[in-house]
Amino acid sequence: MALCGGVGAMALPSELIVHIFSFLSDRDKLRASAVCSRWRECLFYPALWTELKLRIGGGCSGGGSSSSEGTPRLEFLMRKFGSFVRELQLELAPVEGYLSPLNNEPPSTRMDQPPGSDGDPQLSERWRDAMATYLDQVLCVFSSIRNNRNLQKLSLYGDTCILQQEGLLDSSNLHQIHQGDKKINEIQQLFMELLSNSRQLRWLSCSFMLGLVTPCSLACLSNPSAETLQHVSLLDHQLGPLISPSELDRLSNLNSLALDFSDLTSELCGLLASPRRTPLYRLSLLLNGAALEFKPLEGTATEDDWKALVRVSANLRVYIMALEVDSSELLRVLKPSLPLERLHLDSYSTLVTDATLELISQQYNKTLTHFLLLRDDPDFPDLSVNRNEDPLVLLVWRCTQLAVLVIHGYTVWSHNLVAISRLRGSSLRVLTVSEESIDFDPDQSVCMEGDPVHNLVKEVSLGLGRVWHPCLDSSLVLSEPTQHFHRELHAFSMGM
Repeated sequence: MALCGGVGAMALPSELIVHIFSFLSDRDKLRASAVCSRWRECLFYPALWTELKLRIGGGCSGGGSSSSEGTPRLEFLMRKFGSFVRELQLELAPVEGYLSPLNNEPPSTRMDQPPGSDGDPQLSERWRDAMATYLDQVLCVFSSIRNNRNLQKLSLYGDTCILQQEGLLDSSNLHQIHQGDKKINEIQQLFMELLSNSRQLRWLSCSFMLGLVTPCSLACLSNPSAETLQHVSLLDHQLGPLISPSELDRLSNLNSLALDFSDLTSELCGLLASPRRTPLYRLSLLLNGAALEFKPLEGTATEDDWKALVRVSANLRVYIMALEVDSSELLRVLKPSLPLERLHLDSYSTLVTDATLELISQQYNKTLTHFLLLRDDPDFPDLSVNRNEDPLVLLVWRCTQLAVLVIHGYTVWSHNLVAISRLRGSSLRVLTVSEESIDFDPDQSVCMEGDPVHNLVKEVSLGLGRVWHPCLDSSLVLSEPTQHFHRELHAFSMGM
């Protein structure tokens, strides 16, 4: 292998330079490509770009790039790597000031009202710009990957607050965007073309993506990919079922699935329980109370359906997020035979009752490992009123596998928090309670010396066997719910 002339890095063979650059992040690779033509040639070697993580859209400011700045860069990346990339993760960047960021930074605010509400005269223009950018860039991505036969993992996420509440899915609003109807149709066609051309797709996740997935999309999936596909996640608040029984029957090697709870019908559950299929290991379900009006629970999996499924898939574990769901509806879906491992109860105003917590702690005492109880409201109800024991303490005591507990929006008495830490000890890997949720018993404060907060931190830290502090910033707890669900189901499903 001949060496280039000169000394130093320029004298290294291209193969070695490519290997060194493989340790760089995508951002650093692009920066290094500007050093010289030889580095640029080495950095665009296909082996360095098997995985792409892109955040697109966002309109004029904040989290996303504007059309004038972001689109040329995206076109360059997709032109270079779109035809051979093996893993593509695509997320819609939010408009600053209305949605939480899509990176790992703490979100600044949580969405309280749909965009387009009164108050900002430039808002509608900003959202039109953001949506136009979104359409152009998604079109760019799918135009580049539609013939990619090497694609193994495709993960798509579009923020519901932009795409659902703003009403972009309604054709009557598309006239606000230049050629909006035409672009939506073209995106859907490109997506179906991608599925048709795929040959080794193993992971397909599409969450709230601007009507990208239609009930006909999966029918275009090639037979080779139908055999290799191991994870499918299809989520949309407005559309009906995105996966039909006949299409699910084709995907016989699935071991992980994510759906809207209302789409998990008794018929689908029966198909998943077939002994001819690969056993299912992970099932993620989103139950959105706001969508129950047009996606009712009638016809969903029954207790007998769950029993049949668990008999075939003995290692099945389920993750459920219930968003703004009344306790009466929760009691309908929390079947005794459901192997629930993770439960996230999130709301803006709807209350979870102590009876619901009692049911959860009794039915899932052997399987529940993650429990998130969140409520974004200025009132902090006390679930222990008129009870001898706090239902949260009972839940921690009964659920012996509990490893993650997150609470905000409900009153947690300091002595109960100490009891929780002592009951589970170091096995409770995550105990996150917002400072606003913690209250102190005035009678106990009189008997104890020193600062009550300091004493609480000390006692809980002793109980957990590690340093603990209450969460001082509630925005760290209150992420955008559907974004949290998309990312959590990814980690949950990858955890197999």
